[in-house]
Amino acid sequence: MRHAALNDMADALLAASLIALLALVTITDLRARVIPDWALIAAVAIATPLCILADAAALPERLLSAMGAGGFLLAAVLIRPDGMGLGDVKLVAVLGLYLGVAVFEALLVALLAGSIGGAALLVRHGLAARTRTIPFAPFLTVGVLVALAS
Repeated sequence: MRHAALNDMADALLAASLIALLALVTITDLRARVIPDWALIAAVAIATPLCILADAAALPERLLSAMGAGGFLLAAVLIRPDGMGLGDVKLVAVLGLYLGVAVFEALLVALLAGSIGGAALLVRHGLAARTRTIPFAPFLTVGVLVALAS
């Protein structure tokens, strides 16, 4: 019985730290177009032991999801370096640790939402919108919330 309570507490703390991370990176990305490394390092330091306490058997899946999601965005950055920053790549990898395979659903929703946002800018500003930067962390936050709700 005590073990189940510890798992539930670890899950609750994991969810709370994820929400705190998303709030922080969304605000900093909107304000300064940057995702702070210190926040991502702190999130990994918090999430890793909580993931082990919540469900140690799922840790390999979470790590593979982190590498897969981060690798996917890294490939996009390498193909078109001016399209996305490495902060987004690192954030998606951290989200993979938190979400496991659900990170791919979150990433799909974020990419769709970001595409809609980009299209709206094109409609409003014409081709001049192509030179504007769009913070991606808010779209990732939307994707994570959708993935958590489903």
